[in-house]
Amino acid sequence: MGAGLEVPISLDGVRNENLMQLKELDRAFFGESYCDTLYADALASGEFTKLAYSGDINVGSIACRLEKKEGGAIRVYIMTLGVLESYQRLGIGTRLLNHVLDLCSKQNVSEVYLRVQTNNENAINFYKKFGFETKATIENYYTDFPHGCYVLTKYITQNKQ
Repeated sequence: MGAGLEVPISLDGVRNENLMQLKELDRAFFGESYCDTLYADALASGEFTKLAYSGDINVGSIACRLEKKEGGAIRVYIMTLGVLESYQRLGIGTRLLNHVLDLCSKQNVSEVYLRVQTNNENAINFYKKFGFETKATIENYYTDFPHGCYVLTKYITQNKQ
């Protein structure tokens, strides 16, 4: 697979029946699967959490949590986004993120945010291409890494119809 190419992928929702696939991808991406609360939030987010497939191969995922802000507005927290290494730079992460951003626009969600390690330049640059901006730095955020994190936020312009 070459850099800059795009491969046909399909997106599928996460349900109890395929939740284990999301957990397995998280282990591949991050070296661990997360607590049950993260997966319950991912399931509850409905269309905001997706698995990406190239043919029959599960190659990526995005898992989100919907949060109610003061005043009742909803914002989206991207808990995880990952693509298997051999499938990176093929447009899969872009497709997953664009899915969430488009859904936000359609559902009048005006804010999306995430946390990323301060030393993860590839991820930081990826999100900045989509208009995410650094809103905060949290030192010593991760208990098992010596790095802090940036809070990256994107505000969505709503479609007026």
